Amino acid sequence: MTDLFEPTEFDAWAANYDKEVGGDGGFPFDGYSRLLQTILELASPQPGAAVLDLGIGTGNLALRFAGLECEIWGLDFSGEMLALAKGKIPGAVLGKADLRIPGWPPAFRRRFDCIVSAYTFHHFLLEEKVRLVQRLIDEHLLPGGRLLIGDIAFRDAAEEDALRRSMGTDWEQEYYWLADEALAAFALVGVPGRFSKISACAGIFQFGIDQ
Repeated sequence: MTDLFEPTEFDAWAANYDKEVGGDGGFPFDGYSRLLQTILELASPQPGAAVLDLGIGTGNLALRFAGLECEIWGLDFSGEMLALAKGKIPGAVLGKADLRIPGWPPAFRRRFDCIVSAYTFHHFLLEEKVRLVQRLIDEHLLPGGRLLIGDIAFRDAAEEDALRRSMGTDWEQEYYWLADEALAAFALVGVPGRFSKISACAGIFQFGIDQ
């Protein structure tokens, strides 16, 4: 398991997070608002749908689902982020957990109509991404449900490398998605998916019904 990030780093970031992503431009949050809105539209949730947001952060994605009268569930490993999400969505069921580790809080050991995530999976190695998606589908997604992951992503290594070279020393390297290799890895374990490009550095992976 990778140890690329620590909860304390995100606790410290929580107070400024919304301000930093609010500009909606530049790496790594170019197209941030459009990505969240596209996840909502692709999910096409019905009122009352149980929606699990993985890496809920301050609640920006989940808040859009709450506006459609969905039942909001959220997991994050930052207590400060969760506190801000609770303030935005008082009725949400929230829990603290490392998403990669089985044994989430008992209330979350159930299935959901829709599972979503934004700007979280790029902290995980590809094999960790694959294992987590498999577990989500096998253990947490209702039949006919949808799993949508929006994140920092590129079509392939060449596209990532072009942006990296253009940014020079401003580039920050993490485990960003390369859609071609990721979709191939998911196909090998029997999990077909689809990738949609949203901005120069972001896109959405779809798994489940109508993917």
